[in-house]
Amino acid sequence: MSESLTEWSRAFFEGRQVLVTGGSSGIGLALAEGFAAAGANVIATAATDAEVAAAPARAGIAYAELDVRDEAAIEALAGRLVRLDVLVNCAGVNLQREEFEIEAFETVVGVNLTGVMRMCVACRDRLADGGGAILNIASMFAFHGAGHAPAYASSKGGVAQLTKSLAIAWVDAGIRVNALAPGWIETAMTEPARADKARNEAILARTPLRRWGQPTDLVGPALFLTSPLAEFVTGAILPVDGGYLAL
Repeated sequence: MSESLTEWSRAFFEGRQVLVTGGSSGIGLALAEGFAAAGANVIATAATDAEVAAAPARAGIAYAELDVRDEAAIEALAGRLVRLDVLVNCAGVNLQREEFEIEAFETVVGVNLTGVMRMCVACRDRLADGGGAILNIASMFAFHGAGHAPAYASSKGGVAQLTKSLAIAWVDAGIRVNALAPGWIETAMTEPARADKARNEAILARTPLRRWGQPTDLVGPALFLTSPLAEFVTGAILPVDGGYLAL
């Protein structure tokens, strides 16, 4: 994160409490690091003990195991929070061709969509105490179909609509709810697409900025949407895609 971005963000996030699901790697880790660099105290969750153990040590970030399909575990974590200013829902899976099997389909939807709802409901009261913000992570597949990953696309389309719905439902509680829709970002999930020469070239050809995004490209937009600078923004789905949707 740039020095200028760190400087202004500290004015908003110093001492705040942020919870990031799926925060041990990829986009989730970049966001957790961004909030920590801005002075927030961050809890970043991962689905397994192994993922927690593999997560890099960072000042300001405490890691915790959490399966977002486990309601009891979610309630226990939420119950331990004295305060919560920002909830970032980034936990997600993509099983691609396996998703044509119902069990795999239900797994993906359970993590990517129902898991988001579970987290939001469990954390609602803590967020309402201080007029907090929720940031969900959608996808380009909230706008496009994915013939190779029907559950992933369905779940991310659902995240977009859930974001809008909760923004309306919880406005009187002082909770703003927005989402980022990442474009093609360099993570482990997109490694197969980057390794496929034809697909990689097609993605870059459609992206006006002519590069793959980095997880850190999501940090500035995330800080903006969860800060007082966006106090009149709720129910928004902000693409961070290098212009991919513009074509």
